[in-house]
Amino acid sequence: MAKKVNITPLHDRVIVKAAPAEEKTAGGIIIPDTAKEKPQRGTVIAAGPGKKDEPVTVKSGDTVLYGKYAGTEIVIEGEDYLIMRESDILAIV
Repeated sequence: MAKKVNITPLHDRVIVKAAPAEEKTAGGIIIPDTAKEKPQRGTVIAAGPGKKDEPVTVKSGDTVLYGKYAGTEIVIEGEDYLIMRESDILAIV
């Protein structure tokens, strides 16, 4: 479930909590920290109202897929989040 944060993104911005990186492969091999890939899946925590003619289509609690290098990492109340444009989101899962 999405955690409530005391920040509201502007326009078409979205705040996403990234899913944790995979610890093991499907075959059971443990992945070391240096080889872990940046996650490309996360949960929407907050979404802005959208642009004048384009409302935001994602809502709080949606699980989304986004580009590997999308967004800017921010820290809110000791938690790591990504803030990105809605256009950086590729799909809702």
